[in-house]
Amino acid sequence: GVGFLNRDGLKKHLQFLEEAEKRDHRRLGREMDLFHLQEEAPGQIFWHPNGWRIYTTLQDYMRRAQEKGGYVEVNTPQVIDRKLWEASGHWEKYQDNMFIVEVDEEHAREKTVNALKPMNCPGHVQIFNQGLKSYRDLPLRIAEFGSCNRYEPSGALHGIMRVRGFVQDDAHIFCTEDQIEAETKKFIDFLAKVYADLGFDDWKVKFSDRPDKRAGSDEVWDKAERALAQATEHAGYEFTINPGEGAFYGPKLEFVLTDAIGRDWQLGTLQVDFVLPERLDANYIGEDGAKHRPVMLHRATLGSFERFIGILIEEHAGKLPFWIAPRQVVVASIVSDADDFVHEVVDALKAAGVRAEADVRNEKINYKVREHSVGKVPVILAVGMKEVEERTVSMRRLGNKHSKVLPLDEVVAELADEARAPDLR
Repeated sequence: GVGFLNRDGLKKHLQFLEEAEKRDHRRLGREMDLFHLQEEAPGQIFWHPNGWRIYTTLQDYMRRAQEKGGYVEVNTPQVIDRKLWEASGHWEKYQDNMFIVEVDEEHAREKTVNALKPMNCPGHVQIFNQGLKSYRDLPLRIAEFGSCNRYEPSGALHGIMRVRGFVQDDAHIFCTEDQIEAETKKFIDFLAKVYADLGFDDWKVKFSDRPDKRAGSDEVWDKAERALAQATEHAGYEFTINPGEGAFYGPKLEFVLTDAIGRDWQLGTLQVDFVLPERLDANYIGEDGAKHRPVMLHRATLGSFERFIGILIEEHAGKLPFWIAPRQVVVASIVSDADDFVHEVVDALKAAGVRAEADVRNEKINYKVREHSVGKVPVILAVGMKEVEERTVSMRRLGNKHSKVLPLDEVVAELADEARAPDLR
């Protein structure tokens, strides 16, 4: 149970629970028709058209941001032989969280043991290892929207926040030791811009140092922890220590977001890794003509798209920023004689890059407004005969009791601007 010192404490806690319930992404996911989960696929998501629209909008935005940030995008296999996972250290350190796939002799000449990838890093090292690399090629920033599968106990699963199958906006930066500081600063600045674009300004940095179960010598860990801590300080960011919470191959920064009701969510991460390039024999030719090991920085900005979308829904209580909202505008007829103009308005909005749809059902306008408000449609445009004659629309924004009548051209221009992603305005 939960104990409270006074009535006030209890009252605040109950208010918090009520607010959290209102924002629960599982309930809003149903009301907005975004996704569903079912027991035949525990911890995996069936995305509906509305939910997938949010997903692809965010992915398109991240793809543009990464391209501007000097990343190259790749794609690596889902099912990989255990030999690679043994070489990378995942088989020993991470096997409990991996989905293992065995193929018997009936289907193959010899029995093979594969695993669904829980992480993208070994695949990215394989790409780095193709062909000779020179110090002039570094830093090399390899990005992937990588589908990962990790076994989470069924009791730990929670909506789309805690799942087994997810996609990370993952990247690995291969660089020299001298470049760690500049690349760390560059990444934190990149992440700050992305979070600001997505409406999150309240976040902090945590520094997770070596865990008990780890690969690599203490000397290597000393070097990695020192490099990451100094780089973060020099980039001008303060951090708190998260003892023993680093990855098995290196220390990490965690970027923690505080949401509208004061809850903390860990989103992005940045990890310094001297271990994996060694284990998977990655090297480049230095200025001295000799072979050197690159350092590998593992980084994700949103973490997983699935979890980030869950956080986004809860942060905004379903009232998503206009450019992300899957259904941006519904144009609703007040009388059936206005139907033709409704379709004209929808076409004008679509031509301007706005996601618009018509509602010409034979229902009362108040019923339509209420239904689309529950579905969290940001803008409803009502059209009656007066609007048809004057070529206007009655615009009502989600959460506003009042609507205002505006010329169609003006509304199209205003909404077209809002529909553009922040980086395209």
